[in-house]
Amino acid sequence: MTVTITAYVDSPIGGLRIHSDGTGVVAIDFGADPVEPDSPRDAVLDAAVAQLGEYFAGERTTFDLPLAPRKGSAFQRAVWKQLVDIPYGETATYGEIAARLELGAFGARAVGSANASNPIPVIVPCHRVVGANGTLTGYAGGLDRKQTLLDLERGPALF
Repeated sequence: MTVTITAYVDSPIGGLRIHSDGTGVVAIDFGADPVEPDSPRDAVLDAAVAQLGEYFAGERTTFDLPLAPRKGSAFQRAVWKQLVDIPYGETATYGEIAARLELGAFGARAVGSANASNPIPVIVPCHRVVGANGTLTGYAGGLDRKQTLLDLERGPALF
């Protein structure tokens, strides 16, 4: 059994708990308690905490972290790869991702299901996926968090 260690990050979307197996980030949880567990830190966690801090400060637009999700089918992982390819500050629809993966008529629904299973939100930016008409649709962390992340990436409004 692989040991997981964790670190807490305070953010504009609430507390985040980052999980590492020592080789990569395995998960991020929303709504984390700020109490730090009695576990050691590793280089993966230190880098993730630093990079998330830079992201939330508006100083980072991409992440350079090893990822090691413990779950996910080949299809889900293919969808998650597409999420990482959505540029900072931009969005894609479920249908656009389905078309990139050459899925059939019900592909958008399958992409939505895989998107909802993403164990590493924010770093694997599932918040950048929107409905066909550009509206916000489901997000495991809640639509308020999704909107906050999208607003953060769009920068301050001019007017």
